[in-house]
Amino acid sequence: MSRKNVKKVVLAYSGGLDTSVILKWLQTEYACEVVTFTADLGQGEELAPARKKAEMLGIKPSNIFIEDLREEFVRDYVFPMFRANALYEGQYLLGTSIARPLIAKRQIEIAEKVGADAVAHGATGKGNDQVRFELTYYALKPDIHVIAPWREWELESRTTLIEFAEKHQIPIAKDKRGDAPFSVDANLLHSSSEGKVLEDPAVEADSIVYQRTISPEEAPDKATIVEIGFERGDPVSIDGKAMSPATILMALNELGRANGIGRLDLVENRFVGMKSRGVYETPGGTILYTAHRGIESITLDRGAGHLKDEFMPKYAELVYNGFWFTPEREMLQAMIDKSQEYVSGSVRMKLYKGNATIVGRSSPYSLYRQDYVTFEKDSVYNQKDAEGFIKLNALRLRLLAARNQAVKK
Repeated sequence: MSRKNVKKVVLAYSGGLDTSVILKWLQTEYACEVVTFTADLGQGEELAPARKKAEMLGIKPSNIFIEDLREEFVRDYVFPMFRANALYEGQYLLGTSIARPLIAKRQIEIAEKVGADAVAHGATGKGNDQVRFELTYYALKPDIHVIAPWREWELESRTTLIEFAEKHQIPIAKDKRGDAPFSVDANLLHSSSEGKVLEDPAVEADSIVYQRTISPEEAPDKATIVEIGFERGDPVSIDGKAMSPATILMALNELGRANGIGRLDLVENRFVGMKSRGVYETPGGTILYTAHRGIESITLDRGAGHLKDEFMPKYAELVYNGFWFTPEREMLQAMIDKSQEYVSGSVRMKLYKGNATIVGRSSPYSLYRQDYVTFEKDSVYNQKDAEGFIKLNALRLRLLAARNQAVKK
């Protein structure tokens, strides 16, 4: 579709410098009607200024969508991912990755509602987010026209963006003038910081980079004890108090923040091919990940648990690369959700100076049997049975060793 054929576009809009420039650029270059969509995913920012700036840039109030998606985000995206214990490259809890499919899905829904023939995003041509947004767009509406300004325009630096903003009288926050020290993305699950002062992976991140946690060194000298209740793999309560998904994550975030939990300095492999360095903070998610592992340890059968762990890297990679709305992710999710049928109970955690450790776990469906594992005398396990078990498992090793010894002679 050519520019002149685009009549209405739904823009994923934060109200920041980049998307405000994109809004004006769409108006000038495409000469189309622009609809803005701002998702509240718990990023911790006041969203009213986004509405005010959109109106100032000529967007009709009826074309401004600002929606609170926090509960949907945690319930339908974060929790299913945490049932899988998903870690990208063994460390990253996928805080940015998991937010993109929800934003893109809602964009498509709004586009259908208002009769838009295009959607637009502010992701750059170097990152993963462009892939995540657009794979979701096409999965949900295969004929949608996608506008990715960073791949089209000639504004290739922050300086040129600021010049464009000043030319078109777009307000610029004071901290955005000149080169910003680093880029920040945040939602209820995490915050991520990348770029500028963080581009050299050999240099330690400055303390100002951290948005959501105090340093472990400054955390209290007294441990915090918290008990998390689970039903079918999802957290449902904290210290016996039932809460909604979003409020549980908010409460865990505060506990993690106060105890310096959830910091990660990572060099990761982007889907587009390059390595990047980021500083991530996932305070509540780090607590939740450890607690979920804890309740699974007593409720999951060994075979089921080990098989689930084998699939985890693939699941995490699908989320990271933007393949949320795909048959393979849904197939894995069905298997994972089946495994959570009896993952219910409670986990007691100790939070102390950057560490979240399990100090107790219990479940009405526990497979842990003290009468079997006790070091004291028991009447349920005959230790002599282990001899045959060992010899059968050692048979191939003995045959192999005998063959090798014969060859050496």
